[in-house]
Amino acid sequence: MAVETTSDTAGLYTRPAELLQRLLRYDTTNPPGAEGECIAFVKGLLDDAGFETTLLALDPARPNLIARLPGAGAAPPLLLHGHVDVVTTANQTWQQPPFEGRLQDGWIWGRGALDMKGGVAMMLSAVLRAKVEGVVPPGDVMLVVLSDEEAGSDMGAKYLVEQHADLFQGVRFAVGEGGGTTRYVDGRRFYPIMVIEKQMCWMRAVVRGPGGHGSRPMRGGTMAKLAAMLDTLDRNRLPVHVPLATRRMIEEMAEVLSPERGRDLRRLLNEGETDAVLDTLGPLGQFIEPMLHNTVNATIVSGGHKINVIPSEVVVEMDGRLLPGYTSQDMLDELGRLLGPDVELEVLRYDRGPGEPDMGLYQVMADVLRAQDPEGAPVPMLLSAVTDGRFWAQLGMQPYGFLPMQFPDSVDPVRLVHAADERTTPEAVEFGANAIYQLIQRFGSAS
Repeated sequence: MAVETTSDTAGLYTRPAELLQRLLRYDTTNPPGAEGECIAFVKGLLDDAGFETTLLALDPARPNLIARLPGAGAAPPLLLHGHVDVVTTANQTWQQPPFEGRLQDGWIWGRGALDMKGGVAMMLSAVLRAKVEGVVPPGDVMLVVLSDEEAGSDMGAKYLVEQHADLFQGVRFAVGEGGGTTRYVDGRRFYPIMVIEKQMCWMRAVVRGPGGHGSRPMRGGTMAKLAAMLDTLDRNRLPVHVPLATRRMIEEMAEVLSPERGRDLRRLLNEGETDAVLDTLGPLGQFIEPMLHNTVNATIVSGGHKINVIPSEVVVEMDGRLLPGYTSQDMLDELGRLLGPDVELEVLRYDRGPGEPDMGLYQVMADVLRAQDPEGAPVPMLLSAVTDGRFWAQLGMQPYGFLPMQFPDSVDPVRLVHAADERTTPEAVEFGANAIYQLIQRFGSAS
């Protein structure tokens, strides 16, 4: 890729949508990641604006960048963090090329437009604007641009937390992905702000049965047990739990919706009714369901080595996600009761998530959104996925998901994340960049 010159990028911070297009043109598919060129581009913009920047890396081709905007010292430092690696586009059919950053039909198309080069463009635009305009925030603002989030963060946030924790002393709040994008219910526009996230709990299941020659009928064998296991996962949920953050989100949504819809939502908080009500709520139920259950999805199935040999063992790898306050043993217990003794379960990786949230910055973020969109309703949210926030929490920080993007009711951006035709609009990126710029100036009023 051609090297960007200062004349190419002058004033780019005032055009966050164009900045996103530049970022999208770097193929940072992870694996292998190869985030180096993209982060070098970001570093060049920050260097040109007068920031002091630091690169830290386990692998020189996969660096992490740290920049600091000095503040007035009246508030603890604020951390803005985002990753530039993206998931694969393999076996997906796109209407527009995923790594050209095209602006077409009012959309910016590309892998990472939502997750999360769009967010990095917003943050970068906001801190550059603050620097150029001479803004002195209430406390230092640290911008951290990361590698490797999509594959577990071993080269990114996990590495920084474990090896360079001293750089982040005193930071109270870490703001990143996972919330702020519009969601509509009955025509009402909500902005869910992530205040806590689920925990990663990757699992392995082993199913065994008699092997044999492929020419002999085998009923009730390994493949039949596998089919029964997958069918059980498909037809059943794990037990209902109502975390505090989910309860607060549901109650606040119920307050602004119609009385009838409000009653339906509040019934979700009665564990005896939860699943039955979820089944009546359509897309809204699909959105809320993982906030009320530990979940697991089978993602990789491995078994059999020859077409004429019935396998005696099949291995299923599963993506499990735990609600706050639950452990990997809880996952083993709940899943074991569901699947029965014929399935052997093992935890592959468990990343402990943050505890109960420090809501100190929430009201500031909600006020920023209300100022930009008086008709919108911010609500706190438990994110059903995991982010780099879980690592910052190990240093005592409160992670938030706050990358505001405003979309029309006809668009569900969540369905575009990791999917073909991932895209956003210039207006959504500008909306988010302005919101983060306002947050930089106002975070000192956190309670």
